[in-house]
Amino acid sequence: MTATGEELVAARGGPWWWDRRRSAVLDVGLAVVSALECGLEGVPFAREAGVPAAVGVVFGVLAGSVLLVRRRWPIAVVLVAIAVTPAAMGFLMGVVGLYSLAASEVPRRIIASLAGMQSVGVLIVMFVRMRQNLARGELDVGDWIVPFASITMAIGVTAPPLLLGLYVGARRRLMESLRERADSLERELQLLAERAEERAEWARGEERTRIAREMHDVVAHRVSLMVVHAAALQAVARKDPEKAVRNAALVGDMGRQALTELREMLGVLRSGGGGERRRERASVPLAAVGVAAAAAASRAVEEGEGPCLSEIEELVGQSAAAGMVVDLSVEGESRSCAREVESTAYRVVQEALTNVHKHAAGAKAYVRLAYRVSEIAMQVENEPPPDAGAGASAGLPSGGNGLVGMKERVSALGGVFVSGPTDAGGFRVSAVIPAS
Repeated sequence: MTATGEELVAARGGPWWWDRRRSAVLDVGLAVVSALECGLEGVPFAREAGVPAAVGVVFGVLAGSVLLVRRRWPIAVVLVAIAVTPAAMGFLMGVVGLYSLAASEVPRRIIASLAGMQSVGVLIVMFVRMRQNLARGELDVGDWIVPFASITMAIGVTAPPLLLGLYVGARRRLMESLRERADSLERELQLLAERAEERAEWARGEERTRIAREMHDVVAHRVSLMVVHAAALQAVARKDPEKAVRNAALVGDMGRQALTELREMLGVLRSGGGGERRRERASVPLAAVGVAAAAAASRAVEEGEGPCLSEIEELVGQSAAAGMVVDLSVEGESRSCAREVESTAYRVVQEALTNVHKHAAGAKAYVRLAYRVSEIAMQVENEPPPDAGAGASAGLPSGGNGLVGMKERVSALGGVFVSGPTDAGGFRVSAVIPAS
C-alpha cells in the first residue's frame, strides 16, 4: 500500500520550521561555515575600519550566522549579504542566500530586485577595490581589466545561484502539483471503487430478486395445480377410480413440466459465462456479478424458450382440468410481439390463475386478453368463492410475493399494473403492456 503525498508530508518531522532533520543539519552546517568565513574576513575589515579585531570577528560571526534562517526568511539573508558586501565578507552567505531566495515562493519582482542589488553591490565593491590596488601599485594590468573583472565577478557571483534556485523552485512546485494531482486521483479512484461496490451490491440484490421471481413463476403455478389435483385425487380415489387415474396422470404431467422448466433455468444459471467464467474463476469483478445474473435470468426468454401468448389456451385448460371454471376471451387480431412482452403477459395470467387456486378455490374466473394497436391488455377476474375456507383447505401456502413480482415485471417494460378486490367480493388483476 502506497502512502499519499499528504501522508508523506505529515510523516516528516524536524525542529522549528524545518520539514526534515537533515535540512536542519544542512542549514546549521552552512551557518557555521559562513560564520567562520565572515569571522576571518572581519579581521582585515576591523583593521581598515580602525576598530579592535575582536569587534570585526564578532560582527562577522553574527552576520554569517544569519544563513541559519535562509529557508524561513530568505529576503533577510540576502539583505544582510548585500549590507556586508562593502566589508568584503559573506561570499558564501551571498551565494547560498540568493539561491534560497530564487527557490522560494517569493514573487519574481522581489527576487529580480534583490539579485540586481547584490550584483550591483559586488560590481561596485570589486571595481573600487581593484582601482585602489592599481593606485597602490599592487596590480600591474591594463585599465580595461578593471571593468571586465568587476562585471565578470558580479555576474559569476549572482547568475549561477539565481538560475539554479529558479530551476529548483520550479521543479519543486512541479513535483508538489504532481503529488497533489496523484492524491486527487487516488481519492477519486477510492470513490469510484466505493461506488462500484455499491452498484455491484445493488445489481446482486436486483438479480437475486429477478431470479427469485423467475423461479416463482416457473414453479408456483404448476406446483399449485399439482396440490389441487392431489387433493382432488385424495377425495375421489375410492368413489371414482377413473377420475382418480386422470388426476394422477395430470399430476405427473405437471410435475414433469415443472421439473423441465426448473432444469432449463438451472442449466442457464449453471452454464452462464462458459469458458470465460472458468478462466476467471479466481477473480471475478464485482461489477460482472449483476451482468452474469441478468444474462442467466433472462437467457431462456431471449433464446425463445420462455412462454408466449399462444400458450394461454393451454394454461387456461390446465386450470380447467384442475376443476376451475374459466372463461377465456380474446379481443383483436392475434399477433406476435417481443418475446419479453409475451412472456410477461403469460406470467401475469399464470400468477393470477394460481392465486385463484390458492385463495378462491371453486370460484369462476374470467380471463380477457386484448390485442390493441400499440399495447397488450390482460385481465383476470374471479367471482367470490362459494366456500370462504376453500383456499385454506387445499393447503396452499402463500409467500405474498406474487403480486409484487407481477407489478415489477410489468413496470420494467413501461406498462401499468393494477390489482385489488371487486365490489362483488372477488379479485381482479389488470395489466397493460406496450407491445414493442
